[in-house]
Amino acid sequence: MSELIDRLKQIRLVRKLVYAVVGFVSYPGLVLFNKIKISGTEHIENLPRKNVLFVSNHQTYFADVITFLHIFCAVKWGKRNELGIPYYLLNPFTNVYYVAAEETMKGSFISKFFILAGGLTVKRTWRTGATEVRRGLDPSDTRKIERALNSSWVITFPQGTTKPFAPGRKGTALIIKKNRPIVVPVVINGFWRAFTKKGLSFKKRGSLLTVRFKEPLEIDYDASTDEILDKVMDSIEQSKKFMLKVPHLKATFEEKAARSKQ
Repeated sequence: MSELIDRLKQIRLVRKLVYAVVGFVSYPGLVLFNKIKISGTEHIENLPRKNVLFVSNHQTYFADVITFLHIFCAVKWGKRNELGIPYYLLNPFTNVYYVAAEETMKGSFISKFFILAGGLTVKRTWRTGATEVRRGLDPSDTRKIERALNSSWVITFPQGTTKPFAPGRKGTALIIKKNRPIVVPVVINGFWRAFTKKGLSFKKRGSLLTVRFKEPLEIDYDASTDEILDKVMDSIEQSKKFMLKVPHLKATFEEKAARSKQ
């Protein structure tokens, strides 16, 4: 079954149909029932068609990625920082893949269907009861992402979780160091408030969804993976210095630091 899905993902017509279906179903939730504010699309208008890596913070399993696909399609049709009427779904931009946890994409019919939009499934966590064990990217998963970069754009979430300010995964830095892609940071907010984590069901209507594309990073590809990862985490505003700007998280951090000194 996985081989069949991989073959179908390569068929442009199949992906266009998936984009159209997913796009028209999700559009009302992004634009009509909530308000979306997009900025920085001028940074993606003239990017090459391959070896571009979008790195972003993560708030829901699907709504984040689907919104990116909407935006990429709109930009292809000449729109800047807006979606407008979704006629762009009649001929969507499909030269993009996204990285997603294999466990998540096996969860439902919707997630399995959405894999056809360009999902690169990776084994990044496993669970024992209520415990989540974090691990790096499997070498076969890394090769999968690298092959996608050779011909397309790739969206990845360095934290691999929707938990804010979780540490980044070194696998992202290793991929950047080896493949030397153009790295475009994206900062999103409001999705956790508007949608349930596992689907596109509404949690709170009338929410403001923000998507901000930043300038491509200036990266020293010969730097250490730790240095590259730190730069990425700063760019998506998920590093410790950004966490300390959130009052209640700063108080918690300081309390833990004080206890550790006792």
